[in-house]
Amino acid sequence: MSVSSVKISVNELCSAQGVSRSLLVEMVEYDVVQPVAGHSDRDWEFDCTAAHWVKRALRLKADLELDWVAVAMLVDLLREREELARENELLRLRLERFLAGE
Repeated sequence: MSVSSVKISVNELCSAQGVSRSLLVEMVEYDVVQPVAGHSDRDWEFDCTAAHWVKRALRLKADLELDWVAVAMLVDLLREREELARENELLRLRLERFLAGE
C-alpha cells in the first residue's frame, strides 16, 4: 500500500492537528489542503500528507503573521519546491547510472 493511498477522515485530521472543523474548512477553501474524497465537510477524506501541510500552514500563519491567502501561496510554492527537489534527485540518480555505464 502506497503512502498516498492512505486516507484519514476529517475528524482524524482535526483531532491529530488540534484544529476545529471550521478552521479546516477555511484551509480547504484557500486550497491549503484538499480532500481526496467526500462531498461535504462531514465526510471528507484526506491523503496522509494533509496532516503535514496543515501543520506547516498553521506554523507559517502564526510565525509570520500571515493571512490565509499568503499562507496558501507559500504552501503552493513549498509543494512545488519539494516536487522539483524530488525530480532533481531522480534525474541525478539516473545521470549517475548513465555515467557509470560508460
